[in-house]
Amino acid sequence: MNLKSKIFALGASALMAFSAPVLAEDWAPDGPLTIQIGFGAGGSTDTMGRVLGKVMKDNTGWNVVVENKPGGGGVAMFTGLSQMPPNRNIVGMGVSIPVLVQLVNRGDQLPFDIDSFDYLGTVAKAELALVASKDAPFDTLEEMVAHAKEQGTLAVATMAPPQVLVMKQTEAKTGASFNLVTADGGAEVMKLILGGQVLAGFGSGEQYPYLESGDMKVIAGANQSRLSYAPDVKTFTESGVPAYVDPVFFLAMTGGTDPEAIKAISAAIDEAIKAPEFAEIVRNAVKGDPINMGVEGTKQMMVDGLANAKVLFGK
Repeated sequence: MNLKSKIFALGASALMAFSAPVLAEDWAPDGPLTIQIGFGAGGSTDTMGRVLGKVMKDNTGWNVVVENKPGGGGVAMFTGLSQMPPNRNIVGMGVSIPVLVQLVNRGDQLPFDIDSFDYLGTVAKAELALVASKDAPFDTLEEMVAHAKEQGTLAVATMAPPQVLVMKQTEAKTGASFNLVTADGGAEVMKLILGGQVLAGFGSGEQYPYLESGDMKVIAGANQSRLSYAPDVKTFTESGVPAYVDPVFFLAMTGGTDPEAIKAISAAIDEAIKAPEFAEIVRNAVKGDPINMGVEGTKQMMVDGLANAKVLFGK
């Protein structure tokens, strides 16, 4: 081979090295990579986890297996994960809120804390809004508080304990009184609003058709940041109530896992959530786009979330 041919061959090899999938070449699991889902089959976490695993397998060629490990809103699965020695082949997928709530309420009884894990990234965040009937005599949280004070109280529908705590914080910070009506899911919240039993309530996507038809309006965003579909509407925090609810779907491994494994798996997750197939599943599940906060961002999300949970519970 002459010099020109050698140079061409070397250049071609370098180009292939840069364009080839880095994930499979740098590191690969020495067996099946198992994604443990902290919830039962059929729910949004399970659905997203299974499609994530499929896309990761397609992208990397790894043997990716998905298992359900339900119990305690993911606490049972993360307990098991924290108890095993560092394992490059097992990943846990759960939702931040249930874990953080348990850490605040009975952290001294759990065998793990936030530092027990190496975080890989996030795949989605559920957006939560306080919405009201189009005829409600208020358009903002501040106006709703003022109306509640004028009337003596105001009925608000909730569907989960963290939402109740947000409203309790609202009472504590504003002096208003709210009659909190417990609903069995977002669909029932919408029925209560449309039926006039309550003027406002929380929705995590069920409100979209009614916002589009003009039958409802957004009063406040209940997440840490503003709602993607209502960027002009202030959050509870921006309205003077230092509390938020951020249900984030995240992935983690046992603390002390091989850094090369963390790097490769987190990269595989990041690549997978960009796939149209995965984006479609996320939009169906949480009515929003995939979001990856990365390794450091996921850890910070849990740290900030724990501080917020302590505020919610008055700890």
